[in-house]
Amino acid sequence: MARQLGGKLKIKVYHLDALFWKPNWVGVPKDEQRKVQNELVRNEDWLIDGNYGGTIDIRLNAADTIILLDIHRTLCIYRAFKRMMQYRNKTRPDMGEGCEERFDLNFLKWIWNYPKTKRPEILKRLEQLSKDKQIIILKSPKEVQKFLGKV
Repeated sequence: MARQLGGKLKIKVYHLDALFWKPNWVGVPKDEQRKVQNELVRNEDWLIDGNYGGTIDIRLNAADTIILLDIHRTLCIYRAFKRMMQYRNKTRPDMGEGCEERFDLNFLKWIWNYPKTKRPEILKRLEQLSKDKQIIILKSPKEVQKFLGKV
């Protein structure tokens, strides 16, 4: 969705996974993540794709529009598994160079637990920001396509 939206709006898209994973799945330290994101949001126009909870404040505070894909976890699990198979032993386009796709049970567990562990706090933060920012919550692939069609 981020690539399609960026293309329609003619805005550069930054994929956090591509920025914060070095070859062989070595993560970028949190202080470097914060520095990079602080620089990105200084640009006049930007679209950032990713879900890094430890640095979400940077993106939420700087954004004028926030889009949350609140898709049911069974579909998210299916798509993640499908992506693991599609890109197995290859680097996908939105991932850091040298990070070949692999089966990751911990990631699938993270997705499954997301509605209970992460979602409530994110929704609470979005509610707090809703007076100052445009908040868009899309709950299905059909809603995503409808939204993209209107842009």
